[in-house]
Amino acid sequence: MQDNKALNEWVYKLSQSELPVLRHTARDLALLQQDEQNLTAHSIAQAINHDPLMTVKLLRYLQNNKRKAQTTELVQVEQALLMLGTEPFFNHVAPEPLIEARLKAHAVALPPLLRLIHRARRASEYAFDWAVYLHDMHFEEIRVAALLHDIAEMLMWCFAPDAMLKIREMQLHDKALRSRDAQQEVLGFTLADLQKELAARWGLPGLLLTLIDDASASSPRVRCVTLAVNLARHSANGWDDAALPDDYKALGELLHIPLEQAMLMVKEDAGQACDLSKPH
Repeated sequence: MQDNKALNEWVYKLSQSELPVLRHTARDLALLQQDEQNLTAHSIAQAINHDPLMTVKLLRYLQNNKRKAQTTELVQVEQALLMLGTEPFFNHVAPEPLIEARLKAHAVALPPLLRLIHRARRASEYAFDWAVYLHDMHFEEIRVAALLHDIAEMLMWCFAPDAMLKIREMQLHDKALRSRDAQQEVLGFTLADLQKELAARWGLPGLLLTLIDDASASSPRVRCVTLAVNLARHSANGWDDAALPDDYKALGELLHIPLEQAMLMVKEDAGQACDLSKPH
């Protein structure tokens, strides 16, 4: 049974907290800030695009400070920066605190979080490529949705590392234990429910809410995001993961291409994916 009190307390806590960002994101933005010649909305977006926490930090700020004249929803990072302006961005959406500093006393929680962020980045690259292949004009929104699909889990690794480690330990000891059941037992609610509440509280764009909601799976855009997330998760276990053949089949159906071509496309994308395990 869901503990609504615990859920509401976490929604409030996370809504009042400064969201941490990756150290290399902060470093890249600091270098850009000193380089006036190359300081543009595009260059800043390039520094932010691979950091899901910095991305949602920016979107949350814009929604909380929306201008009355603003009638369109902002999902694209570069579009959001153009609306906000570079100077206000650095003044109001500072790339701090750092994830690495926040988890200094819980160092064992940092590797699982970095792996999750790496998976999100890979999923965003898959989703972007497939959306472009399908000539979807909202390819950037689809990329952001895949990047933010598991944002609640990332936030809980930052703010409740002991609880997340306990959930992971339970699942390591019981391979049949479903994530939702482990989360319910430890937290009193599921991460999916937390994500829905946060998205609503933070006023994240409607298109983004639809794209990160697996319940809307009939939509080709949502299927694109969900499949990208699943493929990134399964391939992280190794290219011999038992779930991958079904992912390849689903991708072939989504893109209307033969199974062999779908497999080749995935392997090529994986070869080009950036690796968070490399030093920054």
